[in-house]
Amino acid sequence: MARYFLGRFLGLALVLLVTSFLVFSAIHLAPGDPVTFLLKGHPATPEAKEAVRLQYHLDDPFLSQYAQWLGDVCTGDFGRSVQFRQDVADLISSRLPTTAFLIGYAAVLVIVSGVLLGILAALRPGFVDKLVLIGTGVATATPAFVAAIGLVSLFAVKLGWFPTFGGGSGFGGRVEHLTLPAVALAFTLSGLLARVTRSSMLDELSREHVEVARARGVAESKVVRRHVLRNALGPIVTVGGTMLAGLLVTTSIVETAFSVPGVGSLLVTSVNVKDFPVVQAITLLTVAAFVLVNLLVDLLQPLVDPRVSLTGRGAS
Repeated sequence: MARYFLGRFLGLALVLLVTSFLVFSAIHLAPGDPVTFLLKGHPATPEAKEAVRLQYHLDDPFLSQYAQWLGDVCTGDFGRSVQFRQDVADLISSRLPTTAFLIGYAAVLVIVSGVLLGILAALRPGFVDKLVLIGTGVATATPAFVAAIGLVSLFAVKLGWFPTFGGGSGFGGRVEHLTLPAVALAFTLSGLLARVTRSSMLDELSREHVEVARARGVAESKVVRRHVLRNALGPIVTVGGTMLAGLLVTTSIVETAFSVPGVGSLLVTSVNVKDFPVVQAITLLTVAAFVLVNLLVDLLQPLVDPRVSLTGRGAS
C-alpha cells in the first residue's frame, strides 16, 4: 500500500513538473516578443519594457526564469493578469466557486442519468433498450456547444424557463442560472456513461453465477443488486471518473456559450487577448485537477471491486 501511494504521488509530481515546464515555455514559443504580450494595453516605452523584463526576469537564462516562476507557483503566486490588472490567484479564486458548482451539478446529472439509463436498457431488452440506444447515440454525437444552442433556443427563448447568462447568487440562484449550462455540459457524457453501464451490466448478466442464483429462486432485485450491479461497477467507475475529469476541459465551451463568469470563460478570454499569466495558471491547475481525479478513481477501484488489487493484479 505504501509503495503504491508513493509511486502514484511521484508519478503525479512528474506529470505536474513536465506540464509546468511546457506551460511556462509557451510564452517563449509564441511568435513575437514576450514583452509585447506582457505590456498589452500599456505604453511600450523603454522604461516600461525594462520594468517588465525585470519583473519577469526575462534577461535571465531560460532555466533560471523557469525555476523562479516555479518557485512562485509553489507558493501560490501566479503573477498578475495583463488584462484585469490584479493577481491571477485572486482572479481565479473569485470565479472558482461558480465553475465548481457547475461541474458538480453536471457530474450529478451525468452519474444519475447515465447509470440509470444504462441499467434500464440492460434490464429491459427490446423496445426500451433500442429507445435508450437511439437516445444515447444522439446524445453522444451532439457536441456541447450544439446542445447549448438547442437548450437556449427552447428553454430560455421560447419557454422562458431559465435565464441565458450569468452565474446567479446563492444556492437557488445558482441552480436557476446553471441548470441549462449543466445539462449542456452533461449531455454527451451521460450518453457515453449510459452505454458503458449497459455494456457492463449485460456482461455480468450473462455470467454463470447469475444464472445459478436465478435458478435457486433468489429474488430478481437481489440478483441485480448483489450479483450484477456490484460486479459491473468497476468499468463504470473507471470510465465515469475519466469522463468527469473531462468536464474540467469542456466547461470552457459551455461557460462561454452561456456567459457564465467562471474559470472556463476566463481561460477563453485570456487566450484571445494573450493574457499568458492567467492561461498558464488555469492550464496548470486543470492538469493538476485532472490527474488528481484519475488518482482518486484508481484508489476507489479496489473498494468497488475487491478482485482488483492496488498493484494491478487481480485476485486469484
